[in-house]
Amino acid sequence: MQHPETRLALHHARAADLRAEAHAHALASRAKPARDLRTRVGWTLVEVGLRLAAPRPALNP
Repeated sequence: MQHPETRLALHHARAADLRAEAHAHALASRAKPARDLRTRVGWTLVEVGLRLAAPRPALNP
């Protein structure tokens, strides 16, 4: 069994950790998601792939 003061100190430490984690989560949720860049790069790769896969017109010399 723990001494009440030790248990209270552990509770305060855990509560501080949880508050810091909640604050970090709030900041991260306000930031613009990184998926925007990932989505743009992905669609650019799809577009390039489609251009490479498209048949090229015959050259008339």
